[in-house]
Amino acid sequence: MKNISRFILLLAFIFIVGSVLFLAKWDIPAPVIEVEKVIPNDQFPK
Repeated sequence: MKNISRFILLLAFIFIVGSVLFLAKWDIPAPVIEVEKVIPNDQFPK
């Protein structure tokens, strides 16, 4: 039983380390959607 617990703990550790490395190396692209918003003139000080 001790060997099985150690094996499961090792698999969990490998999974966590692999996930962290994957997220650290993943080059997530920036969004490219153009946003246009109209701001009324009365919001600016005169």
